[in-house]
Amino acid sequence: MSAAVSAVVFDLGGVITESPMPAFAAYEAEAGLPDGLIRRLNSTNPDANAWARYERNELDVEGFVDTFEAEALAAGHRVDARRVLAALSGEVRPEMVEAVRSLRAAGLPLGMLSNNVAPMERTGRLAELLDLFDAVVESSLEGVRKPEPEIYRRALARLNEATGRDLAFADCAYLDDLGINLKPARALGMHTIKVADPADALAELSALVGFPLAGARA
Repeated sequence: MSAAVSAVVFDLGGVITESPMPAFAAYEAEAGLPDGLIRRLNSTNPDANAWARYERNELDVEGFVDTFEAEALAAGHRVDARRVLAALSGEVRPEMVEAVRSLRAAGLPLGMLSNNVAPMERTGRLAELLDLFDAVVESSLEGVRKPEPEIYRRALARLNEATGRDLAFADCAYLDDLGINLKPARALGMHTIKVADPADALAELSALVGFPLAGARA
């Protein structure tokens, strides 16, 4: 296998950790809300809604709760925004972490690019995970978020700074579970992989890096 990329950038939620979408759906069912309501609210006015402003650290928790619940009410539904936030904590996918370790052992520069609502704690298991990456870029610290092109530029710049490389976007694979976040990465020149099934995503990544990764679908 020949390599098409020499660096890999990962999203966190929905890629290395489980997607919050099933937890959103469970809350919607429990509360008698329409299926997919939370996702629709998050995709309405996506650059300036409560979620976007929270991920850019323009709103604190209380500000997000008030704004998100107001958006839901405007759409005709009462939503407990704190329950929505509680759904964000997904379990780590062991096969994805093992792939990250294999890529690191092979010497590939690794980045993490995450939309999040608060800086990630550098303690415990999360710290061990973050230590596997050369560069970690978080929307809550940057004041910009995916899919804004600027955050992808910052991710590449930080990766180059951390590794002393001169990587171009075309040298990088980028994995995300949301198509809206993959589109700008692809437009900038990155090789993109949409993560729905981890085994399928790892098979695609294996082809790009030029060697097999454990957990990839044969």
